Amino acid sequence: MQKQFMVSGSLLALLAVALGAFGAHGLADRLDEYSLGIYETGVRYHMYHALGILLIAAFAPRFPQSRTLLWAGRLLILGIVIFSGSLYVLSLTGISKLGMITPIGGVLFIAGWLLIAGTAWKMK
Repeated sequence: MQKQFMVSGSLLALLAVALGAFGAHGLADRLDEYSLGIYETGVRYHMYHALGILLIAAFAPRFPQSRTLLWAGRLLILGIVIFSGSLYVLSLTGISKLGMITPIGGVLFIAGWLLIAGTAWKMK
């Protein structure tokens, strides 16, 4: 579990930096202020949760068999895909119906952090 989340978290953080740079340098002149703000929100939450996945990797040696921690990581990854992914596509295409699935990603983030907290609560 530790290696899986260390690799996933690192690659997702790398992707967040790359997408952030692309937004700042490649999209600044192409998107209006509102759409750029949506894109930046996606990048910000993408990075926060990539760091959360790295936190899970740090906890993993203490809880090597924890299904709770495993599911926390899965939920954060899925949250990035749904929350940030929908914001990226929304900002680039203007397909406003995507805004309906963004909250699902937010709920996945909340659930993932709750599972992390539950794992930490069990620490001695």
